[in-house]
Formats: sequence, structure tokens, C-alpha cells
Amino acid sequence: MKIEGRCHCGYITYEADIDPDNVLICHCTDCQTLSGSPFRAVAYTKADAFKLLSGELRIYVKISESGNKRPQTFCPECGTPIYATAGGDGPKVYSIRVGSIRQRDQIVPNVQVWSRSAQPWVTHIGSMRKFEKQPQIDQTGKVTLT
Repeated sequence: MKIEGRCHCGYITYEADIDPDNVLICHCTDCQTLSGSPFRAVAYTKADAFKLLSGELRIYVKISESGNKRPQTFCPECGTPIYATAGGDGPKVYSIRVGSIRQRDQIVPNVQVWSRSAQPWVTHIGSMRKFEKQPQIDQTGKVTLT
């Protein structure tokens, strides 16, 4: 599947070919911290199937639980995560952050990893109150209906 993506501010743009059947959700604590969310969704592509169209990515190298180095790329202007890959030599596979993909509504994860670190409330998302847009939030931080 051909995809296009970008960061929030538009400084970074890219295109890639992904396998839409190879998309996952990661619940590891590193993904939680680096995404600022309870999990991260990623789609995989080979490095030669990824083309940076504009901008220059910034790289942060995190050390995984196994001790492996995992370069994390992001926009230096707005901080949007773009992809991660393995460090060192050899062929590279990029795990593209689904939130940066324009066609993200067509990409459905089919596996979850690091489930031991999943936040227990994640399974209850479907039963939570829903608002079509930003609700009113009072001065105490409480969400109110308007």
C-alpha cells in the first residue's frame, strides 16, 4: 500500500510502501513515554521503500530493554515522531508511526506486543463517554456537556 505522511507542522513529508497486514500496537513503557500515550501504533516498511520528501529528521537513540540501540526519528520543528529503526549495520526496517500517515484511517493494527505493560483501562475505551469535538473543560479540569 502506498502511503504519504507528514509531521504536524508540515516541515517533514514522506512517502512509503507498507504492508497493511503488518501493523501493530506496542504497549511497552518506552513507547508509552516516547509517544505521550498509552500505546503506539506502527506500520513497517523497508528503508528502501521509504522516501523523505522534505525536511531533515532529528534522531534520538534509545536503548531498548535488550540493550539494542533504536534510533527514533522526529521532526525537529514540532516533535512529531516519524519512525524508528534498528541501530548498526545491515538492512533496515522502519516502524512508521501510524499517527503521521495520511491514510491512517485505512490502517488497522492486527497484533499487540508488550501486552504485559498495557494500561488496564485501555480495554474499556469503547464504553467511555464520547464527544464529536473538544468538550467544555471547566476551571477545575472537569469535562462538561454543553
